[in-house]
Amino acid sequence: MLPLNPFDARFRSFETAVLPELNRRGIAAIGMKSLGGNGRAIKEGVLTVAEALTYAMSLPIATLVSGIDSLGVLHQNLAIARGFKRMAAVAMQALRERVSRYVADGRFELYKTSKQFDDPPGREQHGFPPKGEVEA
Repeated sequence: MLPLNPFDARFRSFETAVLPELNRRGIAAIGMKSLGGNGRAIKEGVLTVAEALTYAMSLPIATLVSGIDSLGVLHQNLAIARGFKRMAAVAMQALRERVSRYVADGRFELYKTSKQFDDPPGREQHGFPPKGEVEA
């Protein structure tokens, strides 16, 4: 599963580094973290849920996993999916450019810049102490 959103395209990018290789090898890519992992960019008005989901679904992926924490969010996401029209390349580029000023520090992709989201098996595999022993 690849984190794919407009921020990713310019910061430690899975979209540019991994997705083309998966497609070249005929491996079906599954997108995730279309809202940046925690939805903070949506809450701060940087982009809309519809923009984020449509952007990710317009990439060459097999499917997109989107977190749903309420019936309202389910209905919202279903409406976006039902009305889906692939975003044109020029519109995708315009969205990337619009959010580019928020990209350099990774503030909307903390899973790339902090250990805050590391789970116990990943921490153990890389020799990091358990989460309870260190501050995130």
